[in-house]
Amino acid sequence: MSDAPALPIFDGHNDVLLRLIRKGVDRVEQHFLDGDGKGHLDLPRMHAGGFGGGLFAVFVPSPSAAPEEDPTDTRRKRKEAMSGETYDLPLPAPLSLGEAQPTALAMAGILFRIEKASGGRVKVCRTAAEIRDCLAKGVLATVLHFEGAEAIDTDFRALEVLYQAGLRSLGPVWSRPTAYGHGVPFRFPGSPDTGDGLTDAGKALVAACNRMGVMIDLSHLNEKGFWDVAELSDAPLVASHSNAHAICPTTRNLTDAQLARIRESGGLVGLNYATSFLRPDGQMSADTGLDVMLRHLDHLIEHLGEDGVGLGSDFDGATIPAEIKDAAGLPNLVAAMRQAGYGEPLVRKICSENWVNVLERTWGG
Repeated sequence: MSDAPALPIFDGHNDVLLRLIRKGVDRVEQHFLDGDGKGHLDLPRMHAGGFGGGLFAVFVPSPSAAPEEDPTDTRRKRKEAMSGETYDLPLPAPLSLGEAQPTALAMAGILFRIEKASGGRVKVCRTAAEIRDCLAKGVLATVLHFEGAEAIDTDFRALEVLYQAGLRSLGPVWSRPTAYGHGVPFRFPGSPDTGDGLTDAGKALVAACNRMGVMIDLSHLNEKGFWDVAELSDAPLVASHSNAHAICPTTRNLTDAQLARIRESGGLVGLNYATSFLRPDGQMSADTGLDVMLRHLDHLIEHLGEDGVGLGSDFDGATIPAEIKDAAGLPNLVAAMRQAGYGEPLVRKICSENWVNVLERTWGG
């Protein structure tokens, strides 16, 4: 077991489970634990960069983005589609419960297999106390998160079982519509106010998550859905990987009114490293300076306060700035914060403390 890094980072969103399932099911846990040099995340690079833990997303791709498709090719196609001064990508069709559930369970299974094979180096955490203990000891603290609720039936039988397995964070949608609500299309420029709010089932899902202590993730949810959750939920409002609409006016980012409501709730926004949600021109380009990330951080701190901002990389799910490149490059972002005059207490809050605190208040322990 490694020694804990001096400043561990807890991250609000990554898609490494999607990258791993695209490899097939045989020994993918060893690819992660030993390091395969692919994508953005594996355990050696996480240790090198101080990545101490985070929310590990289960995201079921649409049939048009089959599991065996090369993620690099997928990102290339998306980059081409988002290369103009404006763009508006159509959303995929909804997935049925029967289509979504087998893949979702297989992806969750990969996380548990990684934990089992890690020899104590990785833990699936179910409480904030467990996260703190892992960060202190240098154990990778993972939290099972579902990005989109297609795999959960509207009677919530699967939610009960998944909670017992370790599910502690749930986004009602990943952009495409579900039985619970509507997400935002990938549109630039655009407002997040793109359609209807939560369905009746979505409102019941909010109540169920509040009752069980599951965090509701507002990233990808459209604006009317956001305000529905804000009205119904008694938990802090959290967007795990979103940025400031005032700087990058894409549908995926949050308006100042939304930020004000998140602050009022004692919630949090995790800074998304995806360049198309960072750049004022909305372009998907790795040639994006860390100064743009700091502009978003400054804006989020101004509107959320120092206790309401964290990191939400979107590693293995996005094109990120070349100065970071992958998890091993995280010290470059930390150094940029320090060089910009962020004091050590604020840097610690952004890197991990704010996330652990909001999860503790959401989960009740």
